[in-house]
Amino acid sequence: MASLPPVANLLAFEAVARRRSFALAATELHLTASAVSHQVARLESDLGVRLFERSAHGVRLSSAGDRYLERVAGALSAISTATEDLRKGVGNSLYVHSAPSIASLWLMPRLRGFAQAHPEIALNLSAAHTPSDFALGQADLDIRYGVPPWGDLVVEPLFVERIVPLASPAFIREYRLKRIEQLFDVPLIQSNVSVVQWSDWLREYSDRRSPEQFALRFDRAQMSLDAATQGLGVALESVVNAGPHLSAGKLKPVFGLDKAVRVKAHFVVYPAKHAKRPAVEAFLSWVHGEAARTETVER
Repeated sequence: MASLPPVANLLAFEAVARRRSFALAATELHLTASAVSHQVARLESDLGVRLFERSAHGVRLSSAGDRYLERVAGALSAISTATEDLRKGVGNSLYVHSAPSIASLWLMPRLRGFAQAHPEIALNLSAAHTPSDFALGQADLDIRYGVPPWGDLVVEPLFVERIVPLASPAFIREYRLKRIEQLFDVPLIQSNVSVVQWSDWLREYSDRRSPEQFALRFDRAQMSLDAATQGLGVALESVVNAGPHLSAGKLKPVFGLDKAVRVKAHFVVYPAKHAKRPAVEAFLSWVHGEAARTETVER
């Protein structure tokens, strides 16, 4: 294994990057600001790159520091969690990473069922757009959003999703939405990370081009859905993600559920060797069962 920088220097770097302050990082680490500064300087010297840009206005990550933090922060978190589990005698932990919107809108409301079925498993759930790095031991499983392939990993689709225009009942009444052509005259909400964009949906159901301007743009489905519930426009989103909003009557499919683009966009991803772990096997069985029930309800 290649030589690693001292852990103390890595911890100092991570703390300064997260707190954006040497003083605050020093307080957190129970050190002096001078000591933290020296540790970061030694790490920069060891790596041969500048990790921070310092100015009279404070400190911020350099481009190299930002890239390094993406890899290091997850590894330090994995070490910290593993250490804490060992100290507490937790012997059956499961680390699941997920795309943010599916984690909060679909996975979280169902986790009670997993906890009740498997009380012996200590579940750790994290969420971020950036996929987990299995090489760093950051996760046992990853629920990813996007288009595979992802290297030599096992990739299992969760469900087929219907992507439809959604709006609040009040918005639909206000604009008297009945025809697809009316979409070009009302505020539209764009989800920047969606695998299905307005141009894709309109290609299926309209002869007109995609609108060139949008009322709002978001990088998370949950924010797009929340904006639609507030009457800010029409969102093009997954019926799976919108499930809680639809059940509560906060959103409605503008043209019904038939006017949908169907895609497989969420996948359970993991190294093949992880499948041998009982906790991973239990979660895979459970999550696929929940996905199958979700598809049955939506039909």
